[in-house]
Formats: sequence, C-alpha cells, structure tokens
Amino acid sequence: MPIDKEKIARENILRESEEAIGKSVRGYDFDNGVDFDEIVKSFETTGAQATNLYKAIEIIREMRREKATIYLGYTSNMVTGGLREVFRFLAKHKMVDVMVTTAGGIEEDIIKCLGDFKIGDFFLEGRKLREKGINRAGNILIPNSRYCRFEEFIIPILEKEYQKQKKEGKILSARKLIWLLGEKINNKDSIYFWANKNKIPVFCPAITDGSLGDMIYFFKSRHPDFILDVSEDIVEMNNSTIGREKTGLIILGGGVVKHHICNANMFRNGADFAVYINNAEEHDGSDAGARPDEAVSWGKIRPDAKTVKVFGDASIIFPIVVSQTFAHNFNSSDAPE
Repeated sequence: MPIDKEKIARENILRESEEAIGKSVRGYDFDNGVDFDEIVKSFETTGAQATNLYKAIEIIREMRREKATIYLGYTSNMVTGGLREVFRFLAKHKMVDVMVTTAGGIEEDIIKCLGDFKIGDFFLEGRKLREKGINRAGNILIPNSRYCRFEEFIIPILEKEYQKQKKEGKILSARKLIWLLGEKINNKDSIYFWANKNKIPVFCPAITDGSLGDMIYFFKSRHPDFILDVSEDIVEMNNSTIGREKTGLIILGGGVVKHHICNANMFRNGADFAVYINNAEEHDGSDAGARPDEAVSWGKIRPDAKTVKVFGDASIIFPIVVSQTFAHNFNSSDAPE
C-alpha cells in the first residue's frame, strides 16, 4: 500500500498546539514619533537581547528600591573609553556602594586628568603607531607621553608613603592608594576623586597589571623594602558583603573583576540580584562567559535571586541602562559641586 507522504507531512508540520503564555511580541512604532523612554520600554517585548536589556533595567530598579548594597565592576577598557564619565557620575552621586576594577581602570582615569585620549581606528597599523610612540586600545589612541606625566604624578606620592612606612610602620593598601590618587589628582572629572570624597571603597585585585604596576616596579627597584598590601583589601572586600540585608551585582565585562565581586558574595551565601553585561561565551569553561546560574552552584548568587545576562558591548548597553535607572528623573540641582 503506497505511503501518503503529504498526510504524514501535514501531521508533523501543521499540528495544533497549546497557546504559549507570556506578553505578545511587539516593537516600537515610530509612527508615534521618537520617545527615548518609550523606545527602551518597548525592549521588554522586542525579544532577543533587547528583552534581556529591559530585564536588566528592571532588576537594577528593584535593587535600588530594596536598598541593596550595590557592587559595580568594570574592566579597564571601559575607563579607556567614554564609560569613564558614566562611572564618575555614579561615584559623584553615591549611587553605588563598592567599585571593583583592574589596574587600567584606575590609572587611566588619573591619566585622563593629565592629558586626553583620541578616537582612532581599529585598523591603524601597529608598527607605524609604535614609531610615533602612540599606543592603541581598540580604536582609542593614547600617546605614550601620558604615561610619562603619570610617572611624574605618582612617584612623589609613593615616595611620601614609603617614608611613612619606614618611620611609622604604616603599610599602604591598594584600596587606600586608590583613594589617595583620587585625593591628590584633585580633579572633579576623576572617578576616584569622587570615590574618595564620598568614601566609596574601590578594590583593584590586579593592581600591578598595568602602568600602576610599571610604576611600582620602578619604585620598588630603587626601594626594595617598599610594600603595597593586598591582603588588607581581600579582608575588607569579603567583609563588605557579610551582614548586608541585600546585595546587588552590576558587572560589566569578565575576568578578575567579575570573579572578585561574585567570590566576595559567596561569604554571605550569595547575592540577591545580579546583572551581567558582556559578550563572552561560556563554552570554554571560563568564569568570564559564565551565566549567573553557574554562580548559583558556588553560592555566589542565591538560588532565588533575580538575575540576567545581557550579551553585548557595555559601551552601548550601559549608558542606556543608567539612563533608565540611576539617572532617570535625576535632578541636577541636587548635584554636589
């Protein structure tokens, strides 16, 4: 008996289904004009990463309503670029409670107070730039003279702290050095000027992995008994989570910054909220690309926590997030001078 192929195909393809539960997919209608807030609101039902972005906004709004202790982590390339001004805004207005970054995220904020960076191109030839003494970070150009000015700025600070160590036995921690740099630069454009002023702790577990490390290398080569203590920082960082009623994580990028914040929250049996923004995949087993659920298995995020990972470039995504959360309805008249 011949097989009725069409009937079989219809049974497999055109089968009735149950109705899915959820909001209807719908994007923004530009017939209504251009309304930025409404465009972002439409992301909730746009799908793909737009919906994850809207979920991130909702989670951060809840963090703030619940008065969670907010940990902000960001990698150095974001301070190299224009997210520096976003982080400065958050520090200036005491909108986050703890900040974690890498060495470049400290030094380049200070260096920008001594000389600006320029927009270049991803495809500029490294050999030609090297001949001119210009460093390229993606499509951002940093003249090497900026690091010369940084040395002139930081070495007298290290020298003064070194003399204190010798006379008074006071050992400088990495966190205290960061506040000290913010104090001494005395520039309102600086993230760490405001972190120091508002007493927001800033942790940099990889403080020697950058120009800061270069300067410490040169200084310690002349003063072998100089000490920069990182053990005090890890105690303070981990203790900062214990006893908090609720904690929320906003982590931009991956690597040591991401792990340092998550690991500290393990000491309180996990964070209550977590927003990750990065473009790393989890398939290589690195923590950089891991989704929040992996952190649940370690006790770094609570099983009932509200979490999301937004895949994408934080330089685009995070300003949108801040516009709808920390800066939404912000009254500039309340800003500190």
